[in-house]
Parts: sequence; structure tokens; C-alpha cells
Amino acid sequence: MYHSTELIVLQNQNYSDLALRFKRHWCLSQKGTVFEMNEKIKELQNFDTPSITNVVATYPADGENCLGLYHPWEGHWYTDTTLRCMYPEIGSRAGYVVTCVYGMPDTNYARLGFVDVLRAIAKMNQPVILAVKQNFPDHLKNLAGLLGGNMMTAFKSAGVVGVLTDGPSRDVDEIRPMKVQYMLTGVTAGHGDFSLQVVNVPVEICGMAVSPGDIVHMDENGACKFPAEYLDEVLVRARRLHVIEQKRQQLMRETSDVEELGRIMKGIYD
Repeated sequence: MYHSTELIVLQNQNYSDLALRFKRHWCLSQKGTVFEMNEKIKELQNFDTPSITNVVATYPADGENCLGLYHPWEGHWYTDTTLRCMYPEIGSRAGYVVTCVYGMPDTNYARLGFVDVLRAIAKMNQPVILAVKQNFPDHLKNLAGLLGGNMMTAFKSAGVVGVLTDGPSRDVDEIRPMKVQYMLTGVTAGHGDFSLQVVNVPVEICGMAVSPGDIVHMDENGACKFPAEYLDEVLVRARRLHVIEQKRQQLMRETSDVEELGRIMKGIYD
């Protein structure tokens, strides 16, 4: 630590060198932090979404393995059956949420454009899950093939690893090689004019209420969310639960005794 008198000398004699060294130290520390967080997100993707829901809120009575962050039924923390996974074969994706809302053009409000979504993605911790709310009239909701190959190419280049939206989209075959998870309510081939209404506000996607900066985990089972500050605790419990379930399933494969199967399911041998 530098005292005030030392700083005066440094300012007079070698300020530029101090500033350069400080900048280098700050950049290295930030890179280390970013790298560490990216590694944690990568590890999170090793688990399936039901396993993450189990440790986030599904079993609140299990104080050791479940954080109980939401009411399991009424917490609006995971998606319902209206959301479909387009690429179950590519597995889990996880990241920090950026949100946006698209709807019909409004001549009285045309301040935002596609680049504003890209800017929000660039400012967010990486990788990003993009949650797209579709605010279209009822008679058009199932006709809006909103997202397509061009938009998804740009999103991937900006840092998106998964997209979920509460409406249809298109270009499923074109997007598949990108390895970006794509979760929609359905597929339709076309659309009319639309416009960006807002970026990075809380939205609800197929029963799941998400806010910018939340972490979302998604796979063929659906998607769930949790606050980013719980990432370490989610990982600790996911690892522990994985070991427990692997042991239980191995024991169950080794017996056909129904009483013994019942004891295993109760966790007697955990």
C-alpha cells in the first residue's frame, strides 16, 4: 500500500509507470475472475436441468441438498410444457440472462434497434442466455417466426449460448450447426414487420420469470433460473446430489428386492 507522501513522489517521478502497473494488475485480476466464473458455468453445464431444479427449489424439506430459493410450485422459476427444445442432442447450456421484448412496430416509439440487444449481450457476464419475450396480438402470436439464422448468427458471435422465447421462430436446420440451444413454443416459416420494444427488463417466458443477470440452465427438459450469487452453492449441492443419485441407482440395479429398493429410495444407504 502506498502512503500519500509516496504517491506524491510517484506522481512527480514515475506516475505513468505506476498507472501502467496498476492497470496490468487490475486486468489480470479481472481476467482471473472472468476465467473462474466461466469455468463454473462450464461445470454447471455438466448437469441436466432437473438436477439443477432439485438443488434450487424442488425439495425444500431437504435443507442439506436443496437451497429452497423459491416455492416449488408457485415460484415461477422454471418453464412449463409450452416451451420446446429444438436441439436435445447438444445437451445443457447455462449462462447469464439478457432479456428483450419484441412486438408490433410503433411509429411513436422507434428508439431501439437490433444493435441495442447486441450491446446488452456484450455488457453482460459471459456466456449469455437470451430470453426473448414476444409481445404480439393474440391472432399473430403463433405466426411470428421471430428469430432466424441471421439474428442467431449475430447473437452467437456476441456471446450467446442459448435462446429461449415464448413464441415461435424459424430456420431450425440453419441454426442447428451453431450449437446454440434453441427453445421455442413452436416453428413457423414467416413473419411480418416487428420492432424491439425494450431491453433488459424482467420478463416471463413460459411460466419462468427472469431478470437480467439471473443464471438460466436449459436442456431438453426445460429451463430453470436462480440468482447468480448462488452459483457456488448450486454447484456444491449439484456435485453432492450427483454422487448420491449415482450410488442409489447402482444399488437399485443390483437388487430386485422391492423392500430393499424402498430402503434405497429413502436414502438409508446415502
